[in-house]
Parts: sequence; structure tokens; C-alpha cells
Amino acid sequence: MKRISIVFTTGLLVLGLFGTACKSKSGGASSKTGWKYNDKYNGGFQVAKKVKPGAGPGLIAIEGGTFVMGGSLDQDLSYEFDNVRRRVSVASFYMDETEVSNVDWLEYLYDLRQKFPNDRELYYNALPDTLVWRRPLSYNEPYVDNYLRHPAYQDYPVVGVTWEQAVAYSEWRTDHVNEGILRERGILADFKTKTGKGNGQAAGASTASAEPFNTDIYLNGQIRGEGIDGKRMIKDLSPNAQASGTGAKKGAPTRPARLEDGILTPPYRLPSEAEWEYAALALAGNTEYENINDGKIYPWNGLGVRSAKQSTRGLIMANFKRGQGDNMGTGGYLNDKADITAPVKSYIPNDFGLYNMAGNVNEWVRDTYRKLSFEDFEDFNPFRGNQYVNKRLADRNTGVYAKDKYGKPIKDAAPSRKKQSWKELNGAVDSSRNEAIAGKPFNPDMRGFRDTVDAKLYGTTTLVNDQSKVYKGGSWNDRAYWLNPATRRFMQQDESSAEVGFRCAMNMVGTAEINPKGKPQFRQPPSKAAKSLSKR
Repeated sequence: MKRISIVFTTGLLVLGLFGTACKSKSGGASSKTGWKYNDKYNGGFQVAKKVKPGAGPGLIAIEGGTFVMGGSLDQDLSYEFDNVRRRVSVASFYMDETEVSNVDWLEYLYDLRQKFPNDRELYYNALPDTLVWRRPLSYNEPYVDNYLRHPAYQDYPVVGVTWEQAVAYSEWRTDHVNEGILRERGILADFKTKTGKGNGQAAGASTASAEPFNTDIYLNGQIRGEGIDGKRMIKDLSPNAQASGTGAKKGAPTRPARLEDGILTPPYRLPSEAEWEYAALALAGNTEYENINDGKIYPWNGLGVRSAKQSTRGLIMANFKRGQGDNMGTGGYLNDKADITAPVKSYIPNDFGLYNMAGNVNEWVRDTYRKLSFEDFEDFNPFRGNQYVNKRLADRNTGVYAKDKYGKPIKDAAPSRKKQSWKELNGAVDSSRNEAIAGKPFNPDMRGFRDTVDAKLYGTTTLVNDQSKVYKGGSWNDRAYWLNPATRRFMQQDESSAEVGFRCAMNMVGTAEINPKGKPQFRQPPSKAAKSLSKR
């Protein structure tokens, strides 16, 4: 089958796409009221130009669709029956082109040390467990000492990270990317001004707040002021806007970026199990006019694990353990070119452009493991693991968020299944009457939703509990069976392994179709309402 290309441009170049979202919609007006947008004389309601932002740095666009989850597993060798076939739909999303590498993690560690130089506990908790390489009857000490930090391994996937550490990295990455976007655009003070080098101060004498950037706190208007605001903040057309000294024209009313401007990226996160399996199979490469011409057992076509192309015939397609005592093949002609892990851009990417979706390292996903989740899943964006939260308010009158010592919003368990009334929000009425199911109080922890097993048995008669997280994909130390995207295993969220790493995902906003070029489309004529409005 021919390989299709539906990959968006990745990397920092796409940041320019986010910038186009805050240009004025010239001549735009409300189709329901007739009032002009972006007019400072009629109230100043601002509407950003409607554009679809590109992927964040490192991500590739994955066009969603329907597929048979568990369908690629033709033989359940372990007799677990925990991924029985069922058809589901996955929304379009973004996913990392590669696994998170050692140099990516070192960047994370460096930034934590710069922002919290005296918090040794935070830094220590972010360190991967390099002792995962140790085996009582194997000499792996060189990996303990060198794998994370030596330049020779900088492009290798980070291992020894727990599910909790992977989630924390995703949160940090969200804030780090968004801060970079705002500083590059001048909406926040640029990097020179932030460090004090752009205004004649001594190096390190920052004029900006020492508090670290957080996307939620910024969007709530809690990160601004002298030395924090940039020189190219967004013009504020509101009649109540206050003049500032940081605008393009000194004294002109300006404001920080809002979610409505389309400048900031959605949060980075771990992919759901369904997203991961869908992205690994990449059946879009075998699809024509909604007809899947050929299924897959692995992320590549064919029934075997070797390349069938003439130029690379016989080469192993992924990094895995071929057999007992055979992790790399024969000296002089290594079968998969790797003894342990391999660089994150190794072998051939699948039809979505994703590298190492089979082999190299297993990868954490977001889902909490249940053996029978396939019976309970929704058929659209299936996922088990929701824990609904609200951001705590420090001041209900102003809507200011309460922050922890790291400048992040404090989150509490959601008290209701729906939007609370104003009286409930302010404690005048007991909101506990809200019920998810008749006769049962609302529970924000949905990890055990529809789970018929007595939770008291978790960890006693079974190893499965609410901290059991799914990982998939097979590793350098696994047999070929585990390279099938439908296989699934689990591990406790605070445990790590030399065979488990991860990659991030991100929600896609806007239309689900990624590459409409050459495909039939309905043409929308101007509406009658628009025509009548233009004649006024």
C-alpha cells in the first residue's frame, strides 16, 4: 500500500500560526445582532480571526475516525481477554512524533532548578530512577551512571519515569511552551527583559516577577504588571480598559492574551489508550474512500517484523527481543541495530509519521487499568480515569485563584455533576443534593465508574486498583507479540522500569478534517441573512 502523508509541520515554526488568531476580523459583524466586531466605539467586543492553529512543538496531527479497538490482536496468547474487539471513534488530536528523550528530560530538570533553586525535594522527585537498569545477575552499572546524562544517549528515550512523573512533565511542558509563545510575541516581557539583560541591569537581575509562569493563572489575569507585561500586548478596545505604559503606543490600553485569541496551545497530556492504539495502527495509510483495504498486526503493513522492500529486505522493523538471549543479533550484522534502546528517530515512521510506535520502549497512557473496560467504555473517545476537579478560589468576589508554592492553581474535587448556582458556589445552599445516579451522591472520581468489583478487594485479592495505569507498545526487552498495538499491560503509577517511557498528546480544536485538499466538499453560499445585512 502506498504511504499517505497527512502530517502537519512540527516544531517552533508553527508558533506563527497561533499569532494569526488575534488579528482583527476586518469588517466583521454579528450575524445575530448586526453589531460590528472590534469597534472601540460600540463597546469593543473583540473577535479573533477564525483560523485553525497548528500543532504545538514536537507534535504531529492525527486525523481521527472510527476503528475496531482490539481488532489487530488476532491471538490472545496470555488469555487475558482484556481488549475484546469493539468499534469506537477517536476525535482528531495531536501526538508527539517521537518518544520523550533524555535531552528533553534534562531540559525539564534544568528549568526546575532555575525556577526553584532552593527546592531540592522538587528536583529530586523529578529525577528518573536510574536504578531500574540494575539486575542482580547482569552487569548494567554503565547504564545506571551514563544513560540519562551522557551526550551519547541524549536522543534515546527517557526511562525510569513513573506515570506520575510523566503527567508532571506534560503540565510543565504546557506552561513552558505557552510562556515561550508569549515572550517571543512580546505579549509578556521578552527574554532579555526578563533576565534584566535588555535594560542595562546586571545579569540575573530580573525585572519580572520571580513567580513561575502557569497557563491557568495567566489566563485568569493574575500574571501582569510592571516588568511582566510585554511591549506588544494586545490592544484593548473595551471602554473600561485602563491605559498602561507598556503598549505599542505608550499609554494605550492593552491587555494580556485570552483563550479567545487562539494564541496559546491546549494542554499537553498523556494520550488515552484508544488514541495511542489508533495512532499506532495508522490505518489511514490503507484507506481509500472509507474503505480499509488492508488491516495491520503491527504499525507497518505485512504479517512479519522484517522489511519486504528490496533496498532494505530482511531488516528488522523495530527494536525488540528476537528470542531468548538475542537482544541485538550477530556481531557484524546486528538485526535491529540496538542492544538496549535506540534513538527516538529510528526505523521507519508509520503512516501518521510517528516513530517507534512498536518496540524501543513501552509507553504510558492516561487510562486506569480495568480488565473489562471494553464493556464499559463510551464508543466516542473511550477513556477510563476521569477525576473531575475545580480550581479553588482565593477570593470569590474577584475570581482570583488560590495558588500553591509553585504558582499553580490549587485544585479540589468537583462538588457537583453540573454547573452550580451562584448561591451554591458561595455556600448559601448545600450542593450535595446533586446526584449522578438516582439515590447515589455525586462522586468526582470516575476511575471505578460501572465497576462491579468491590473496591475493598483492590490490592488484596487482585493487583488492580485505581493507581494501576496502562502501558502499551512493547520494548527493546519484549518479544514481538507485545509490538501489537492492541496488547495492554499495567503497572502502578508510582513505579518505573527500564522498558517504559512515554510521549505526549494534545487535543485538536476546530474541524476534525486535517487535509481536505482534493476531497469533495460542500460549498456554502452566502446566507440570506448575511446578504440582507450587507444591504443596510
